[in-house]
Amino acid sequence: MGQGYSVSITGLGEIANAVSTMVDKIWPDASQAQKDALAFQMAQLQADQQDKQMQADVNKAEASNANMFVAGWRPFIGWVCGSGLGFTFLVAPLATWGARLAGKDIVFPELDMGTLMTLLLGMLGLGGMRTVEKVSGVKKVGH
Repeated sequence: MGQGYSVSITGLGEIANAVSTMVDKIWPDASQAQKDALAFQMAQLQADQQDKQMQADVNKAEASNANMFVAGWRPFIGWVCGSGLGFTFLVAPLATWGARLAGKDIVFPELDMGTLMTLLLGMLGLGGMRTVEKVSGVKKVGH
């Protein structure tokens, strides 16, 4: 009789576990779901931070390279954007005005300002973000 009693308790325990598993699937524990969501967000933040660190390492290596074609591409883009902006808003209008005063009809080429401004504003935005970081006391990555 003792054996039968122990078998029935074991059977009840298995039934209780099965019912508990079904209840957890139907009505999951909210705190566990929150913990899982937080763990997922933390993993995403860590992956993003790792990506940013890898990009910062690449930027640092490029900037310290002695080869002008490796270290100089960002300043080159800056000069191209600045030159395009200066040509479009200063040189072309003033030269056109001066030529018309001299009786000449000169037409300057128009630059694609949509593309130029997208690139320029993106670069200025990154520079502005770094300025905010400096003012806030944030150090450069890797320093």
